[in-house]
Amino acid sequence: MFPDIYDPVYVVTIIFFIVGLHRMSHPRTARSGIMWAGGAMAIAVLVTFFYPGMHNLTLIVVGIAIGGSIGWIAAKRVAMTDMPQMVAIYNGMGGGAAGAIAAVELLTSASNGAYSALAVAGAAIGGISISGSVIAFLKLQGWMRQKPITYPGQQPVNIIVLLATIAFGVLVLFPGIAGFNTLLLFFIFAIGYGILMTLPIGGADMPVVISLYNALTGLAVAMDGFSLQNYAMVVAGTLVGAAGSLLTLLMAKAMNRSIGNVLFSAFGAKEEENANITGSMKPVQPEDAAVMLAYANSVIIAPGYGMAVAQAQQKVKELVDLLESKDIPVKFAIHPVAGRMPGHMNVLLAEAGVSYDHLFDRDEINADFPNTDVVLVIGANDVVNPAARREGSALAGMPILDVDKAKNVIVFKRGQGRGFSGIENELFYADNTKMLYGDAKDSVSKIIQELKKL
Repeated sequence: MFPDIYDPVYVVTIIFFIVGLHRMSHPRTARSGIMWAGGAMAIAVLVTFFYPGMHNLTLIVVGIAIGGSIGWIAAKRVAMTDMPQMVAIYNGMGGGAAGAIAAVELLTSASNGAYSALAVAGAAIGGISISGSVIAFLKLQGWMRQKPITYPGQQPVNIIVLLATIAFGVLVLFPGIAGFNTLLLFFIFAIGYGILMTLPIGGADMPVVISLYNALTGLAVAMDGFSLQNYAMVVAGTLVGAAGSLLTLLMAKAMNRSIGNVLFSAFGAKEEENANITGSMKPVQPEDAAVMLAYANSVIIAPGYGMAVAQAQQKVKELVDLLESKDIPVKFAIHPVAGRMPGHMNVLLAEAGVSYDHLFDRDEINADFPNTDVVLVIGANDVVNPAARREGSALAGMPILDVDKAKNVIVFKRGQGRGFSGIENELFYADNTKMLYGDAKDSVSKIIQELKKL
């Protein structure tokens, strides 16, 4: 049926993918970009049903119905605070699917040189991606220790497992020598390496890890596309891999660290001593914070993961509206790695109805802090830590939001704990900083009530 229609339709889907990816590059058009990419995927899936030689169509439809239903329900119910782990696990599913496709191809097709080698590469990368993503999910969900998990001889063990993965992958290319058991061992070692590689990575580095596994999933899909000679898979996988790789590099740059340092340094495993800390934390009450805001000429809000945990974004939007009704301009300072995934703060604030015109990234807003009367740090920690400017600190060289240069800083915090890096935040002890302890949502609500009285 229409034997010449498949490649032209795949070309159309490729164009849709490119347009969708381009539109995802800006918050204003990101939603429509997702619709473009989703439409492209729907078209590609639909036309594949009519591909010559397709069979077991009933099982395919049942699988799509089950997977689609689970994905739809889970995505509708997931809280915004849990979005990073949802992204991690769904991304891992993509890698696992790519690995499964490669496994079927290797089991059912005769060895075909380069195409089989590409299938093995896709299987290895997909196996690493799904197991690593599962560990990332468990850490983000709090079902596993979030700080780096280390043990003696960890890196040599990882190297041995990686070399075993490569060795069994090579053997798989010789079906006359190896069989199903060899393929099984190959997948066991690939999945094992993904687990071992992710265990020593801490919560502070999860934005980079999520981006990295996203890139690996795309690469695995592209490899499968080459082995199956499916152009849509090749281009879509390449686009995802390229975008994920670029995002990974940008996230690492935002922390002034290399990818190798993120993956292999076990950053945050040990807590830094307080030898360089001077001063003391100075608590403030909501009533006093409201007075400071009422007489401010300018306010900047620096959100972090704590805002997501407290689900305070709606109250923060209400506070912004109240301040602006009093002719007090408000901006948001967004650090690239604030939260647990790229763009996490943007998504939360957009959900609350905060205009994109209020959002500014680090490079755009850092020059404004010295002239700002009050900065509200809501749930952010490492990304506002002045220790990053001090040689010898584990954060040394990391670009931060210069909130400490503002005239007054109010930090919303549940307690006196440290950030994911395990490093004490020197901002909390600064002369111009006040600490507002308690649940951020509740604290913002109290400030709103006090502001209305003034």
